Amino acid sequence: MMKTMVETGAAASTRLRAADMVYSHAAKAIEIEDIEARVADLERAAELAKSSGR
Repeated sequence: MMKTMVETGAAASTRLRAADMVYSHAAKAIEIEDIEARVADLERAAELAKSSGR
């Protein structure tokens, strides 16, 4: 997709679609990283609560 996005010989619509896909995948990856960090925080908090007898 990255190659297609910058390929000057490709049609503008094709380059635009490739750029849109790259953007979409990047946004999803950022969301997933955020969710993973939140889950890890929750798991640590649950472990601490469990070990402290709460």
